[in-house]
Amino acid sequence: MTDVAHAEWTKLRTLPGTGWLLLAAAALTVAVGAAAANSVTCPAGGCQLDPAKVSLTGVDLGQAIVAIVAVTVVSSEYSTGMIRLTLAATPRRWRVLAAKAAVVSTVTLATGAVAVLAAVLAGGLLLGRHGITAAHGYEALSLGNGPVLRAAAGSVLYLALIALFSLGVAAAVRGSAVAIGVVLALLFLFPILSSVITSPGWHRHLEQLSPMTAVGGPLVIAACTEFTSLILLRFIEELSIEEVAAATNLGASTVKTHLRRGLQKIRKQLELEGVR
Repeated sequence: MTDVAHAEWTKLRTLPGTGWLLLAAAALTVAVGAAAANSVTCPAGGCQLDPAKVSLTGVDLGQAIVAIVAVTVVSSEYSTGMIRLTLAATPRRWRVLAAKAAVVSTVTLATGAVAVLAAVLAGGLLLGRHGITAAHGYEALSLGNGPVLRAAAGSVLYLALIALFSLGVAAAVRGSAVAIGVVLALLFLFPILSSVITSPGWHRHLEQLSPMTAVGGPLVIAACTEFTSLILLRFIEELSIEEVAAATNLGASTVKTHLRRGLQKIRKQLELEGVR
């Protein structure tokens, strides 16, 4: 199996344009996230904003290039006829597919980790210039912050899953154009349809069909998690705002802001799930 994986790694790194495509995926992820963070404007009274989600906006576009790379790994062999030599050397197809999956996922994880880390750092820097900081009641955009770390790790894993999904589609249809078309349609068509459909039921079903909700869902959950302890203390333990502030070492105004944002996020998530 090691020999098969080494052969697939050799084919991947010698495939024309692979390195440039991976570099483009990382650069696009960082650039779009930085542009989104730099374009944020909030009134003096503040705004409802998830810093992690803004900084990781570029993942939505970076995944398209990751999908193209994964599709090319399989389709290039079928288009050149090299797949015959590959299967002659390794008759068991599952070994070939497993080796391709291992190589593609490893490369994607490495690329995604670099891109997401840079996006979070750039987002923290640019959002800080707009006053979106922990001192002003917003989430701390740092990997030391549990929800942000989960969102970042989830985004990296999401890119790897998209690569594996694209690899599977390419192995099924074999043609690069058809495989890329199918993957991109699944990634972007359903979110577009869900944004224009007002029925909560259909909206929920379309989001469940779209792989992109694997990013949006975890980001919302991660953002809500930070407020869970405050919500429990305030509404389950029935502590006053001052008592919650004392228990969490936060200012009373910060507690009020976090409670308001947490409840709004929960309400929005319930609406998406069709719960009124």
